Amino acid sequence: MTTDEGRAVAPGLVHDAPGRRSPGALAGAVASEWTKLWSVRASWLSLLAGLVITGVFTYYYASIARINGHPVEAVGNAAASSAVVTQFAFVVLATVAVTSEYATGTVRASLLWVPRRHRVQAAKALVAAAVAFLGGALFAVAGTAVAWAAFDGRASFDAGTTLGQVLAVGAYQAFVAVLTVGVAFATRHPAGALSILAGLLWALPSVLLGLGGETLAAVNDLLPYGAGGHFMRVGGGAPYSTATGVLIVAAWTAAAHLAGLYVLRRRDA
Repeated sequence: MTTDEGRAVAPGLVHDAPGRRSPGALAGAVASEWTKLWSVRASWLSLLAGLVITGVFTYYYASIARINGHPVEAVGNAAASSAVVTQFAFVVLATVAVTSEYATGTVRASLLWVPRRHRVQAAKALVAAAVAFLGGALFAVAGTAVAWAAFDGRASFDAGTTLGQVLAVGAYQAFVAVLTVGVAFATRHPAGALSILAGLLWALPSVLLGLGGETLAAVNDLLPYGAGGHFMRVGGGAPYSTATGVLIVAAWTAAAHLAGLYVLRRRDA
């Protein structure tokens, strides 16, 4: 039996008849990826590290603002700012979800079970996005609580604004997770994927902002974290609307996803 991409598969694995559930269908692939994600210790360790980093970063951010007498700002900005560091918890989680299978060779079994390759990538992306959204939102809630205590009166709290920021942080982390899945499929190696993502999400923005200047700041505004920072934080005079910031991050995510899919389809496992 052959797939839609011309590869032979074991008989009985794919059944696309109406009304019949196929092991190779997207729902089955998502269930499989969910199980595999939580069977890897690195997933749990990444989330634990992200939670600890959130607490430390938000406490530091709020304490500095209090000590230096910065103008009162939204308490959720501390959690939003921590995403520059905590995003790497989800980068590692999503990278491991892809590259661990290439390292062990189990990706061949995954592609045999789900021979339509776009479903394999879509399943990993959906699972990583769901975990990152929920994890990012929970990190933001924890970070906001820590920051509120550390600000000691130097922050404002509005329930609607804070909820919006919590959801925005979760959405940004979900985008980062899907972007990571695409890069990981394109590189197939953890060192390569992490190098690209560290450069794109942290090193390049740091260099651009460190050098200063309106032109370099405008370039940073078009990068994933630059745009994400604008729709996660409130105040500060963003150069474009929240919707534009979301679309910029979504465009980067889509580009990475398509690049990963191209490599997955063109190269043998």
